[in-house]
Amino acid sequence: MSPDHPVEEASAMMRTDDDPLQTDPEHYRLLWENEHVRVLDYTDVPGDRTHVHRHPASVMVTLTGFDRRLVADGRELDVALPAGTAVWLPAQRHSGRNTGSTPTHTILVELLDVPVEGPDPTVLGPGPSQS
Repeated sequence: MSPDHPVEEASAMMRTDDDPLQTDPEHYRLLWENEHVRVLDYTDVPGDRTHVHRHPASVMVTLTGFDRRLVADGRELDVALPAGTAVWLPAQRHSGRNTGSTPTHTILVELLDVPVEGPDPTVLGPGPSQS
């Protein structure tokens, strides 16, 4: 990365066809980024679906209750999280649908410094919590 434009170059490295900012711009909004992290704001309403997209290793913070069905490679996982929860998300590629009765609002902090080996196709949804 050049010292003159590290954010633009980090951002450009993240932009791929399956980047959620590209696949679902009506749901994902870029809040902030640098060469280490990218912070996304996600919103939807009941019944909304996302296209297949990928996330690098991330931390997700639920600002509202979160009821969602995640789908990847023919597998499905129902995830329900209360507002105010922070969870680890291993790198993954999936699509989703709001299966709840209320709008969803979350913040995703994507870690750009984690070595990129691609999403593990066996991973879907939040990872194990650690306290």
